Amino acid sequence: MSRKKFIDQRESRQIQSAWSINLRHLQAFSAVAATGSVTQAAEALFRVASAVTRAVAELEARLGTPLFERKARGMLLNGFGQAVLSRAQRVEQEFAAACGELAGLGPAGAGAVDARALLAAMFSGQRLAVFASLAELHNMPAVARAFDITQPAISALVRELEGRFGLALFVRSAKGVTPTRAGLALAFRFKRALSELRSIDSDIAAIRGVVLGQVVVGALPLGRTLIVPSAIAALVAQHPRLHISTVESPYDVLAAGLRSGDIDFILGALRPSRDTPEFVQEALFDDRISLIVRAGHPLARARRIGFEALRRTQWVLSRPGSPSRELFERSFRESAQPSPVPAVETGDLAILRGLLLQSDMVTAISAHQLHYEIAAGSLVVLDFPLDKTQRQIGVTQRAGALASPGARALVAEIRKVVARELPGRDVRP
Repeated sequence: MSRKKFIDQRESRQIQSAWSINLRHLQAFSAVAATGSVTQAAEALFRVASAVTRAVAELEARLGTPLFERKARGMLLNGFGQAVLSRAQRVEQEFAAACGELAGLGPAGAGAVDARALLAAMFSGQRLAVFASLAELHNMPAVARAFDITQPAISALVRELEGRFGLALFVRSAKGVTPTRAGLALAFRFKRALSELRSIDSDIAAIRGVVLGQVVVGALPLGRTLIVPSAIAALVAQHPRLHISTVESPYDVLAAGLRSGDIDFILGALRPSRDTPEFVQEALFDDRISLIVRAGHPLARARRIGFEALRRTQWVLSRPGSPSRELFERSFRESAQPSPVPAVETGDLAILRGLLLQSDMVTAISAHQLHYEIAAGSLVVLDFPLDKTQRQIGVTQRAGALASPGARALVAEIRKVVARELPGRDVRP
């Protein structure tokens, strides 16, 4: 994972401290917002009114702003409170979903766990993060060191949850701990709840006119050369308190991160909508595969390029199964021509660039990925159109997600970059 940091360490720690939000305080806040009354909220939560009042006050102190207008007729949410309530409700929905999913995995006749009771048990964002990290790392000592807590405390948390659900959440062995199906399901929901908690501070700051917080972008190859760097540079110049990270991985890995809330959005080639019903895709422009060689290549000087000339050359192509490779091979098949057999296969753009500049190899890739070399004249696009290699490039987000202010700002900046830098690329409105 590659990370670009644009915020100082102190502020980064502050924004990343979603685990410092007390979920019991958030629960009390939601109850007061729903009833408009501390007394009624206390009755609904089976707590004393003074405890509810104190919980709301402590949450307001943690967030640095009042969330209610105290009126004679009750407690009325202000604008900050509305923003926090939206996130709090989403956290509660993730807990409810977790309880429903685990109920289906439990033994017959086992009692269901109430979402409110589970939220009260996981009384801090830190507990969510500890459990999710354990499911990911499979190593209790490493998690204990990361959160500066003891291993017995982690074991106690796991035992408590296993007792509540009547399910094994981890399998212990000499090699560590492995999450069960139930453990993975619970960790997934906890990570999504954490992604909501992470946005609370930035939502409040946005109401005050400040864009800050974290944004994590899943960058597929087509976005890494020009679009993502240009958009990030422009955005952090305007909002220096924003912290942006990029993740460069295959699409399936990025999609998993998007589902769990670890990634805010993906930029790159879009997939068929029938294959991604849980995602919302926004097409920004259309791109196509080009044949690219070094300047001065024999084919670059040819008046006319035919399939016979292409068969005689050496090729460097992306790996089998990659979208660009599949489009390239399909174009040859539909022209009733055998696909070239590459001398080199690589997914590394630096290696590809070096081979093209130092040899007479030909590649098939989006010209956008080699934008700077083509603009400088060191590489050229051959006059050999590849039919039916067009594909849509755009932004993929999780359906129903409430993007953070920073993520929304970065997507808006990406749209500007596309409109400004790619005027001849069939830009989508």
